Amino acid sequence: MSDRSIIFFLVCMIILLLAVVFYQQFIFNKGIQTKLKRISEKLRDILEKDNDEKVMVFTDNKILMDLSGQINRMLLDRQKIKADYRKQENVSKKMLANISHDIKTPLTVILGYLEIMRMGNEEDETLQKVEAKAKQVMELINQFFTLAKLEAGDVNIEITKININELCRERILDFYQLLLQKEFTVDISIPEQDFFVQGDKESIDRILNNLLSNAIRYGSDGNYIGLFLWEEKGFIYIDIVDKGKGIEKEFAASVFERLYTMDDSRNRQIQGNGLGLTIARNLARQMGGDILLESEPHIKTVFTVKLKKILY
Repeated sequence: MSDRSIIFFLVCMIILLLAVVFYQQFIFNKGIQTKLKRISEKLRDILEKDNDEKVMVFTDNKILMDLSGQINRMLLDRQKIKADYRKQENVSKKMLANISHDIKTPLTVILGYLEIMRMGNEEDETLQKVEAKAKQVMELINQFFTLAKLEAGDVNIEITKININELCRERILDFYQLLLQKEFTVDISIPEQDFFVQGDKESIDRILNNLLSNAIRYGSDGNYIGLFLWEEKGFIYIDIVDKGKGIEKEFAASVFERLYTMDDSRNRQIQGNGLGLTIARNLARQMGGDILLESEPHIKTVFTVKLKKILY
């Protein structure tokens, strides 16, 4: 064999060995990438579903084993933080409920004395103002008490079969005289076919009253109110619509937070306490539904009550 042939043979062997090494490295890296992808997908699934699962990886690679161990350690710490938060939140809610209840008792006594003082002094403007303010405080305390009980799970919501068509007609009629006085254009669409939902009648009453009064209060410059009842995919929807100043997108999520009030709340003529929508959404969710919001200022603002439909 000539020298040239030997060199050619050696070069071919070296190339073959390099090819084998690169192939093995490729397979190894591909296996690592696959396992890393599975870890990433599992971690994303845990975070999105907010469950207490752990990341499991079957490998002999010490780095991957250590990585999964550290991830599970962080997930365990996250679970402990969540548990502590829930515990403190429950304590706070029960404390708020107790405080609200304790404040109501002396305030009721104060209102009683004010009523007695007003007897024979009906024209006393000072007493009238004091009594009005005391009643506002009592209303606020009642709202706090209701919300605290709802969040603490102490409210008995009785789920029954409710004719929502009839209930919507009753609630809009409650505001009929007020809407006439304010010269509102009223647009109502309630199907003749009866729809039935599962819910608590008192809770749905409260939700509709809150949304209708808000539409009149904050949408007064649009002089329009609409109530539309419709169904879709096993749910019943009630749209309460106004054409007032509306809610900017950056504030849309905030309206359901405790004590959040629109700028107009500084105006005493349309003052709110910032708890009504919080209570309304809480009630809707406890009945398996929700309250949704879409708003385009000065064009259309829609609060939608979503309730579970009964199919029989």
